[in-house]
Amino acid sequence: MGKVKKYTIVFVITLLIGAYFINSIAQDQNPATQPAASQAQTPFLTPEEKRALRKNLVVKEMNADSKGKRKWMDHLTVWDENGFKLEEIEYAVYGQRERVTFEYDETGKCIRENVYNDKNKLYRIRKYEYLPNGRKKIQYNYNPDGKLYSTKVYEYSYK
Repeated sequence: MGKVKKYTIVFVITLLIGAYFINSIAQDQNPATQPAASQAQTPFLTPEEKRALRKNLVVKEMNADSKGKRKWMDHLTVWDENGFKLEEIEYAVYGQRERVTFEYDETGKCIRENVYNDKNKLYRIRKYEYLPNGRKKIQYNYNPDGKLYSTKVYEYSYK
């Protein structure tokens, strides 16, 4: 009887340990305890779902030399509490290269981009018109004084 009790106790302990690990794994796989999926993991998200993943997000893209000794920021992107891109800054080794701020209409379409140079001085304003399906129709490029500089017309076709 001594051996049976010993094996029973070992078996019960093994079951308890197994149940603990299974419960841990189940909790790790619970969507409520997981961070939101990235766009790369879920490529078929709606625009609203994509925006929800970007709420209050700040992305820093860092570069490093081949030895990993010197590091610098290459790009910074900031989204607001609604998941709309507020600002995008591109850096060079000497500092800010270009900064763009974004403005949206009530439907969530970007209607204006303000482009700043390396001295943080406004040098280009981009305004957009959209097609009824939501795609860009025309981009108007203005100088800081409001004078139209150029336009870009978007054409869409399928092969």
